[in-house]
Amino acid sequence: MSGTRDRGKEPITDIDRLIHEPARFLIMAHLYVVEAADFLFLQRQTNLTWGNLSSHISKLEDAGYVHVEKSFKGKKPHTMVRLTEGGRAAFERYRESMQAALDNIPG
Repeated sequence: MSGTRDRGKEPITDIDRLIHEPARFLIMAHLYVVEAADFLFLQRQTNLTWGNLSSHISKLEDAGYVHVEKSFKGKKPHTMVRLTEGGRAAFERYRESMQAALDNIPG
């Protein structure tokens, strides 16, 4: 999604629908403030099930918003997730678009 807006276009139309989904928004918001997070940390912070979190992370990875690194600690699998530069930029555009949309509400 482009960060530019057409004149007269409603700010809400600039919202990145991939990030706007509540579970993916939570994942992106948590990753925005840390360098990286492991899967269990994200699961605890978002209260998503293993399968649901995995599915949402896969969608974000397919979009190029997150990088997933799988390894082992001893014999236990360990998954680390971090925002990519594109993911960080997309989240910043999302925040700006949401702020513009909220600022556009009369009241």
